[in-house]
Amino acid sequence: MRNPKSRNVQKPAVLTPDAVDPIVRLWLLRLLVHLEGRRQLIGPYSFDNEEIAQLFDLPGCSASSSDFDAQLARQKLYRCYQAAEKQAHKQVLPTLLANNIQKLTDLVGLSEVEAQLLGFTVLLSNNSWLDQVTSWLGRELNSIKVYHILSVLLAIPESAIRKALSPSSVLSQTALLTLDRDYNQQLDQKLNLLSASFADRLMTENDSPMDWLRDMVVESPESHLMLSDYSHIQGRLDLLLPYLQHALNHQRKGVNVFIYGAPGTGKTQLTRLLAQHLACPLYEVSSEDENREPINGKDRLCAFRAAQAFFQKSATLMVFDELEDVFNDNEGFFGKKSTAQTRKAWMNRLLEGNQIPTFWLGNSIDSIDPAFIRRFDWVIELPVPPKAQRERIIRDSCNSLLTDTAIKRLANCEELAPAVVTRAAQVISTLSGQFPAEQLSTELHQLIDTTLMAQGHRGLTTDHALCLPDFYDPALLNCDADLKQIAEGIQRHGSARLCLFGPPGTGKSAYSRWLADYLDKPLHIKRGADLLSQWVGGTEKNMARAFRQAEQEKAVLMIDEIDSFLQERKTSQHSWEVTAVNEMLTGMEAYNGVFIASTNRMEGLDEAALRRFDLKVRFEALLPEQAWLLLQSHCQALGLAEPNAKLKTILQQLDGLTPGDFAVLERQHRFRPMTDATAMVAALQAECALKTPYQRQAIGFT
Repeated sequence: MRNPKSRNVQKPAVLTPDAVDPIVRLWLLRLLVHLEGRRQLIGPYSFDNEEIAQLFDLPGCSASSSDFDAQLARQKLYRCYQAAEKQAHKQVLPTLLANNIQKLTDLVGLSEVEAQLLGFTVLLSNNSWLDQVTSWLGRELNSIKVYHILSVLLAIPESAIRKALSPSSVLSQTALLTLDRDYNQQLDQKLNLLSASFADRLMTENDSPMDWLRDMVVESPESHLMLSDYSHIQGRLDLLLPYLQHALNHQRKGVNVFIYGAPGTGKTQLTRLLAQHLACPLYEVSSEDENREPINGKDRLCAFRAAQAFFQKSATLMVFDELEDVFNDNEGFFGKKSTAQTRKAWMNRLLEGNQIPTFWLGNSIDSIDPAFIRRFDWVIELPVPPKAQRERIIRDSCNSLLTDTAIKRLANCEELAPAVVTRAAQVISTLSGQFPAEQLSTELHQLIDTTLMAQGHRGLTTDHALCLPDFYDPALLNCDADLKQIAEGIQRHGSARLCLFGPPGTGKSAYSRWLADYLDKPLHIKRGADLLSQWVGGTEKNMARAFRQAEQEKAVLMIDEIDSFLQERKTSQHSWEVTAVNEMLTGMEAYNGVFIASTNRMEGLDEAALRRFDLKVRFEALLPEQAWLLLQSHCQALGLAEPNAKLKTILQQLDGLTPGDFAVLERQHRFRPMTDATAMVAALQAECALKTPYQRQAIGFT
């Protein structure tokens, strides 16, 4: 916690005994006489601090005095001390401070000793003379010395001081005042107030205690979304809302909800929406102070504890966003523990006994120790919305900027979070009318693309490559099974596990896209880069997450390059290779949807994995008639004349021609237009010439 201090205290040009509040004067004298701070003030030849000497009109401190007598100064100081002690019972805190501390006492239940300690520390943080004299007591004070000093200053037994500053005291539980037990420091550093601004407000403002937290806890604005925007987790919300209502009605303690998901999925907006439906205020723990400076995790927790105490008598909800500040703030240095881990027992008690139902928001479940996770009542993942919902969000935000085709293409991107779309649309919309619509559309795509890549995703370009031509027909693929019949069977049954194998470009990915469209389901494509992790256990977690997200969205899940994950376990050299295969097999068995694995080679795949596929479909290079039909379709799509019969003979002589080769030509046409079918066939010949001799061979299974 920061150490609150104020160095802007107004002091008169000529200091007199009445320049300081009587109770502060009493404490200064006890510090100087009883605790022997006079040894620092009165030196052999002069005063260490002329201002403090003037406060007690010590001989030798006036401007007209030329003689300094240390003994006379000590005698005068002792007489001042005796006079002050005789009036000690009359000395009270300044009126405004006393009234504010009484408000806190009524609100959170401070004891008399706790109230006195809080008043002293607030004045210590706002009075430079008191701060100066306490520094003379030493800069290496331990807790025992602090108890003794406070006992002398406040005339309270040490046992009562110790109890009032114990971790179980109201002061500590509300974080209004805590004792730093970790380090030996001077007194003002051992006593930590909630914040510097909080101490200043107790001295200067006559507001409600809730107002004193305004730089640490702020009331949330209303959400601009609706529950329909979260239809992909509607089942969870249907249960969560009545649970929270019950918790509010019965003032249930220890109610905590952990919501996690990628940035931009709407976690904060969701908490605001839930609070609106429950018709109660929602307060957010700030991550920055009034000066826009970041607040560290420890200070945010202190603000959270104070707010829990301040609002405990009202029907209120709280949200602690960016919980990584507390649970994952170790910065990865040599296994250093996070703020929560260094205070594990205390953190557990906080989660089990907080007065106000609280939402904790984070980007990943991996940021929290499992020991903490089990203490949350609800753990809810907020994924990127499914394709249909993404399309609606894009249409609402970008309808005037994008064509219908472009909107559908954007919706294909599985990582596209709503906030990325809405922010990009807001930025580009400000330029509307200044630039051509086509240019704005291009810039919108680029802005979304660069944002996705900055977040570590593939971006939008790979999704464009997955779009199928209008004339796509699975009958034009050379397979050992009827692909259309397979699709009809899956549509009736609802689930299947397919393994598509064969040379590159033979149409495995394209068929997966067509199948998803045929089944009217979103397609989730995962590749090695999406699932493989450098961390132990990371690959398994990524696999489990891929199956879980596909299950939630009722998607067709396709894992490309499956040979990266299903290598024969007998030949594995590392334990993580075995666990990755096991996790993949577990996910395949448990997944109640359509799962597709594709690979260019079957050699070395795990035997147990192969047995788990319902059907293994081999894709080969095009048959001559298929190649001819594809050439005709592409010529028509590109606006070229019908190919003549001579070209058919040439096509029949090409070995290893695949649908992927035709896709290459279509892309080439964008920047190197082809004028006729002859040019297309020539380009196909060039593509085949680069391939190794193609041989159609049966692939057996063991």
